[in-house]
Amino acid sequence: MANKLTLQIDGIDVTVPEDTTILAAARKANIHIPSLCYHEDLCVAGNCRVCVVEVSGSKTLVASCAMPASEGMQVFTNTGKVRLARKHIVELLLSEHNADCTKCYKNGNCELQFLASEMLTGDHLFLDLVPGKKYTIDRFNSAIIKDDSRCIRCQRCVRTCEELQSVSALDVAYKGDKMKISTFFENPLFEVVCTNCGQCVNRCPTGALIEKNYVDPVWEAIYDKTKHVVVQTAPAVRIALGEALGLPPGKIVTGKMVAALKRLGFDSVLDTDFTADLTIIEEGHELLSRLKRVLVDKDTTVALPMTTSCSPGWIKFIEHTFPELLPNLSSCKSPQQMFGALTKTYYAQKRGVDPKNIISVSVMPCTAKKFEADRPEMRSSGYKDVDYVLTTRELAIMIKQAGLDFQSLPNESFDSIMGSSTGAAVIFGTTGGVMEAALRTAYEIVTGREVPFEKLNITPVRGTEGEVREATIKIEKTKPEWKFLEGVELKCVVANGLAHAKRVMQNVKDGTANYHFIEIMACPGGCLGGGGQPIPTNPEIRAKRKSAIYEEDMGMPIRKSHENPEVAEIYKDFLGEPLGHKSHELLHTHYTPRKRY
Repeated sequence: MANKLTLQIDGIDVTVPEDTTILAAARKANIHIPSLCYHEDLCVAGNCRVCVVEVSGSKTLVASCAMPASEGMQVFTNTGKVRLARKHIVELLLSEHNADCTKCYKNGNCELQFLASEMLTGDHLFLDLVPGKKYTIDRFNSAIIKDDSRCIRCQRCVRTCEELQSVSALDVAYKGDKMKISTFFENPLFEVVCTNCGQCVNRCPTGALIEKNYVDPVWEAIYDKTKHVVVQTAPAVRIALGEALGLPPGKIVTGKMVAALKRLGFDSVLDTDFTADLTIIEEGHELLSRLKRVLVDKDTTVALPMTTSCSPGWIKFIEHTFPELLPNLSSCKSPQQMFGALTKTYYAQKRGVDPKNIISVSVMPCTAKKFEADRPEMRSSGYKDVDYVLTTRELAIMIKQAGLDFQSLPNESFDSIMGSSTGAAVIFGTTGGVMEAALRTAYEIVTGREVPFEKLNITPVRGTEGEVREATIKIEKTKPEWKFLEGVELKCVVANGLAHAKRVMQNVKDGTANYHFIEIMACPGGCLGGGGQPIPTNPEIRAKRKSAIYEEDMGMPIRKSHENPEVAEIYKDFLGEPLGHKSHELLHTHYTPRKRY
């Protein structure tokens, strides 16, 4: 147990563990110290100095986020000197900031805006400190907009990209009044190693980094009577949407979300979980096929371990960082893209709608899904499979724009045809979920026996943040056609966050990893911590979202993907066999090696 110390903050004795910062100690005592560059997910930086306090015996103000507390320390957070310093710091930030707040996407949810209001900055002392300064706005990326005129150089995005994700698409360039957050040789984001994961967007305190907004085009499609607008919703959306609409974190709002989407005017409200179930069937058979070729056919060209391909941020990361390991990726599209392809083929056929008149919209917890939908490979239906991707935040905006009282809406159900799903699909939204869903189905395919109810929760693969989890599943008695797998110990690993993914894949590249199946999610905690989820996010909020996902799974009448009756129907009526010609044409894809810069 860590040693304790006691300090005094504004005359209040506070006891905390050693190595606690002044800022953390103050928060424990419910004393508010404003901050900008600080974020619970990131290491301490002390860049902005908004969190300065007075410490008895110190000749200068200190940054409370970076200064460790010590025994007997006396701290003052609200002296005239402290208030004036904070006000001047905020005014200096505003002097170089595009303060046209009413036109900013982050208006109403901007930390700098809150601070300016709190400090009563009013008429700034430092207006036009850098007259004529030119700014760059990068709108070329299909997922993220970078607006230097709104950047306060707190470097949260840089630390997120480097420490949390090991991507390093952003860095600090130049010094003094020319300092800026830049990409490699100031190239647009789409030309560099950026994975579009949106973790920088989720942590940016202003509107300097935002998702590219598709709210207006979706409204236009809904209003166009010649268009049939279909919307799909990802599993992680239903456990976070409520946060943007006044509900506490971890509240399951599936039924209200469906009701809201129907009232917004979508012609059909369907569930991405349907194609998550489909992904498990295709991916499971692909893994078993690879194992058979290795163990029976002794085919040395087969790439093992096989890694999941559901996370588009992870896909772009491996394309840049480990292009030689692209054969290890499952060829399965993500559930979003499977759904889009089937919407304009199977769904169009079933509903008797010309696919050219279908607008396919998805609601995702992820900004990288916007980039994924624009990939040239994602047009196997003969059309763009997914036309528009909205984040959870954008859906919340539409609900507010429509004047809906979300909390009073009734619980309604998804429409039929690609609207039914299982608990296995729901857990796609959290780290370890894809692995667990796959193992539930693979067990029954190989053994011919039902997974015992008490073993449906495969806890060894239920990863948590900041952790790489390994699990070994021993395959006991099998069906005759899978006899070669008897006694095999299936070695699995789960990683979330690209920093951990990099470590796992480096081991694969070096030949030091002995795995069969790898699940990787680009974002902390998986999709529930995606870059398109409500802001703020922190470990506590993500933990509540995770609990909600498993609660939803436990409450589902069917919890195994292969038992979804609509999945069985689509194979019978349309796709044929898993990994067959039709399913390969629509549900599988290939990936592109990219330069790393």
